Amino acid sequence: MTSEVEQPTAMSEALGYEQARDELIEVVRRLEAGGTTLEESLALWERGEELAKVCRNRLDGARARLDAALAEEESDPEGTEREDTP
Repeated sequence: MTSEVEQPTAMSEALGYEQARDELIEVVRRLEAGGTTLEESLALWERGEELAKVCRNRLDGARARLDAALAEEESDPEGTEREDTP
């Protein structure tokens, strides 16, 4: 039981948003269902916190990309191609 809950942060960071969200939903479901020991509940809670952080980071990254795209569009409202000259 413990091995499936306690995974290194690097492995969590490799998860996509949807994967992290789905696992977080499962963690919450298991916590709400009860029937786990205090140790298991704490491990699930910690995993949930880690997964929530991954989701926040992914959403923040998506928001930054969207903001950058909108800013680029505002700076070039006609959508013309600009050549980069050295």
